[in-house]
Amino acid sequence: MLLATQLDRVFVFKEKEQEITLNDPEPKWSVESVLNFYANTYPILTTAKISAPKIKDDKVQYQFESVIGTKG
Repeated sequence: MLLATQLDRVFVFKEKEQEITLNDPEPKWSVESVLNFYANTYPILTTAKISAPKIKDDKVQYQFESVIGTKG
């Protein structure tokens, strides 16, 4: 028998060369809603973009990438 399980989501971003992993505050929220939620705590996320999800360590990992200080 084949069972399907939903993987937990985690959100990762770099701040000052340090990688920060954030837990999912509410699994029912969209990824954009989670980004907006954490932008209150981490202002650098107000201009971040969201990368495509990757599966890592049995979790779905989303990367928040800051666009501040980048050209193009």
